[in-house]
Amino acid sequence: MRIIGGTLKGIRLNPPKKLPVRPTTDIAKEALFNILTNQLEISNLKILDLFSGTGNISLEFASRGAQEIIAVDRAFGCYGYLKAISKDLNLTQIKAIKSDVFKFLNTENQTFDLIFADPPYDLTNIPEIAKIIFSKQLLKPGGILIIEHQSMQNLAHHPNFTDVRKYGYAAFSFFTN
Repeated sequence: MRIIGGTLKGIRLNPPKKLPVRPTTDIAKEALFNILTNQLEISNLKILDLFSGTGNISLEFASRGAQEIIAVDRAFGCYGYLKAISKDLNLTQIKAIKSDVFKFLNTENQTFDLIFADPPYDLTNIPEIAKIIFSKQLLKPGGILIIEHQSMQNLAHHPNFTDVRKYGYAAFSFFTN
């Protein structure tokens, strides 16, 4: 894993091998950030990173100047790694939270410009993520929700769905407010 853009471009990330994660591949991450940089000014965004794992996506947003990033993961090792690497890289805009994502969403009341969710692919209630986010109005007007999932899964039935991009086994479904 490496940071592919921004002020920290090229930095290799070496999280502990025992973490319960499936990081977004560099190819898929690069494609995602190409899409986002053509649509948004990342430096002005308030971002929520759900199922953040190693913080790969949060670190990429921070490198590109995102204003504030809240990263949520229930695994203590992931939470600890992201806190440590954020401190080492002096990325004060990242706030790591150790919590179950669904519990977090059900109690959260802040709004975000962009929400990225990378749940475990075998999670059975992935469609619930979009339902909760839109019912609780956690996206600002014009905000974007991106859910990473298996390319064979279809999330297009949600009324706020706008697009899907597939990269091998992985797919990004986009929803807008």
